[in-house]
Amino acid sequence: LHQFEALGPLPGFVAAWLESLLPFLPLVAILIANVNIYGFLEGFLLSWFGVVTGAFTVFWFVRRFGGRVRQFVERKSPRSTRLIHWLERHGFMPIFLLSCFPFTPSFLVNIVSGLSKVPFHTFIIATVLGKGVMILIVSFAGHDLFNLFQQPWKLVLIVSVFGILAVTGRKIEAKYFK
Repeated sequence: LHQFEALGPLPGFVAAWLESLLPFLPLVAILIANVNIYGFLEGFLLSWFGVVTGAFTVFWFVRRFGGRVRQFVERKSPRSTRLIHWLERHGFMPIFLLSCFPFTPSFLVNIVSGLSKVPFHTFIIATVLGKGVMILIVSFAGHDLFNLFQQPWKLVLIVSVFGILAVTGRKIEAKYFK
């Protein structure tokens, strides 16, 4: 891990940014690696800035070039059209809540937000705040991995919080992505 620290902050930022573009990359592992390589504060900030910048990149790209995609989606999938219209009506809160959970497919949230007419500033604020909460929780959990194994109650607490987040995230996701 310390070999990457010698390269400066760029690898930490790029890894978090790339995860927003390539959703198969393991975000939780990237966040934990960043806080262990760069320290808690710098790793948290690099991860947050990278993830948020990646979300903005996806949103902007879809908003800029997705007009035809939205028309195609509206013709082919009435359910998706309802989701897009629902997101336009409710805006901030679903984007914020879905951004708070580490197990939500944020790539899809960014794409649907880009296809919708959600104002850019609403998407920015909801994403910055939601991703901040999520990255803070994951960073706190993964900052001192060796200490977690020496104090098992911390490990149980963190696993419980992740379990609650996963279950809650799945319920919200099921409600919003029907």
